[in-house]
Amino acid sequence: MRAGSRWSLIVPVKHLGAAKTRLTRAAGDRREELALAIACDTVAAARSCADVAAVFVVTEDPRARAELAPLGAVVVGGEPGGGLNPALEHGARVAAERTPGLGVCALSADLPALRPEELERVLAAASAHGRSFLPDTPGVGTTLLAAAPGSRLAPAFEGASRARHLAGGARELVVPGSDTVRRDVDTPEDLAAARALGVGPRTHALLERTALRPDPLWGARAGTACPPDGGEATSCRR
Repeated sequence: MRAGSRWSLIVPVKHLGAAKTRLTRAAGDRREELALAIACDTVAAARSCADVAAVFVVTEDPRARAELAPLGAVVVGGEPGGGLNPALEHGARVAAERTPGLGVCALSADLPALRPEELERVLAAASAHGRSFLPDTPGVGTTLLAAAPGSRLAPAFEGASRARHLAGGARELVVPGSDTVRRDVDTPEDLAAARALGVGPRTHALLERTALRPDPLWGARAGTACPPDGGEATSCRR
C-alpha cells in the first residue's frame, strides 16, 4: 500500500456485562458504563482519523450498538462465537465485502486516550507492510493489527499476542509518537496512565463522577488538557 492509503477498521466490543471486569474496583457499579464510554471515545477518535474510511464495530450488545452507530460506525452483528479472534475475522470479512480494495485493521476498543493524528502515523507505517502490528504499552499484547489488500488479517489477540503475531510473520511497528494508540486499559492502573495522556470526553465526564475523580492539581501534574471541575469535557484532548 502507498502512503496515504485508507483503511477499514474493525473494533470488537464485548458484551458490556462481561467487559472490563478488572475495572470494577475503580468504577464499581458504573463499570459497564465506563467500558461503553471508553469504546465510544475510541470509535469517535478513529472516525476522525484522515486515513480511516470506515469503522466496523463487531458487537452483539444492544447498548453498544445504540451508542456507537450514531458516531458513524457500521455495527456488525452475527458473531460466530468462539471469542475475540473469530469476531475479528467475521468483521474483516464484512469489511472486505463492503469496502473492497482497502486495507483492514483490527483496533482495540479500549483506547480512551486515542488521538487521530497518532493513529494516522501508525497506519502510515503499516501501509509499508503486508501485515503488521503495534504492541501495547507493556509490550506483551497488541492494540492494532493491520493487513494490506491481499493479505489475511489472521488475528491472534488476547494474552501474549505480541509474541504470537511476531511468530505468525507480522511486522512489529515502531512508531514514535503513538503512545495513545498503545495505551489500552484493563486495570485501574492502566486507566490512570490513560488519564495522564488525556482521555476522551465521554470517559472524562464519567470519571468525574467516580471514585477515581482527580484532585484539583492532577491535570497540572500530569500535563493533560483535561480540566478540573467546571471545565469543558470536550477539551480533554487534542
